[in-house]
Amino acid sequence: MIKRLLFLCVVVLISCSKDEDIEEEVITTDKSARIVGYLPSYRFELNNNIEYCKLTHLNLAFANPGSNGKLIINDFSDVVLKARNDNNNIKIYISIGGGYLTNEQASIWSNLIDVKENRPTIVNELVSFVVDNSLDGVDVDLEWQYVTPGYSPFVIELKSALSAKGKGMTAALPGTTKFNNITDEAIQTFDFINLMAYDFTGPWNPTVSGQHSSYNNANESINFWKNNGVSHDKLTLGVPFYGYDFSNSSNVTSFTFGQMVSLNSSYSELDNVGSKFYNGRPTIKSKVKLAGEQASGIMIWELGQDSFSEYSLLKTIHNEYKNLGFKTTELCLD
Repeated sequence: MIKRLLFLCVVVLISCSKDEDIEEEVITTDKSARIVGYLPSYRFELNNNIEYCKLTHLNLAFANPGSNGKLIINDFSDVVLKARNDNNNIKIYISIGGGYLTNEQASIWSNLIDVKENRPTIVNELVSFVVDNSLDGVDVDLEWQYVTPGYSPFVIELKSALSAKGKGMTAALPGTTKFNNITDEAIQTFDFINLMAYDFTGPWNPTVSGQHSSYNNANESINFWKNNGVSHDKLTLGVPFYGYDFSNSSNVTSFTFGQMVSLNSSYSELDNVGSKFYNGRPTIKSKVKLAGEQASGIMIWELGQDSFSEYSLLKTIHNEYKNLGFKTTELCLD
């Protein structure tokens, strides 16, 4: 019916008054984007520095089960309070796992998700944790060797239980790797996927010095997951607020964007200073544009590494989306 009305308006212009705006709604594309920020527990003390008005999603990282199956994470009540006061539309998720687990944590996870009879224990714990803390969902960030055979049935069961409570589920996955233990069915259960389009080199590969998160890496990551059957609206492009210093190949270290800006504000416009490689503001802007064209948002690892100044990368992301005509939170003015 609406298509027919639009056709009649084109053919008989005088029959459509300016007060009738149905046709404009039909042909206007509403551009919106996610801005997802991780805040690890060791950065919770920076809570007052974070501009939550610039985020659509906040992931509290990381919670892991103890020997009794109960989730363990530092107290985040002050973070949630400030985030919701600053932005009453923000979605706050608990992120589970992480890139590094102790042997004990890895063993506990394997026992809980690889043994079918134990899965209800961790699923019920996660759902209860989310509900009891008035959170909006779970972000699954089990990576590499921690993606054990029980991963796919676990996330499928978790998704069903969370959906029953009106809660969401997302995942953090590598830019160009699909783990063998993740099935296509499991991939499709996630509301969206945060692509870790960084760490293409680092301390584990000290002789390969250079950019660990280039624009090409970002583009390749998006295309990789599209080729694996994930639609653009489920892809959130990850960007780093940190870099790696390859000055000493026997001791490659990480540093934050904030540290670079504190050395010299002009470094905010660069992607490397000597053997220190990172993403400056121009590259972050180009990735926002790429995400606007090929994905549905930007993910940040991690918020505490930013420069809390006029050179802020979070501010850069927020403003670039606004310049490109995208709707994010519509809260911050700058």
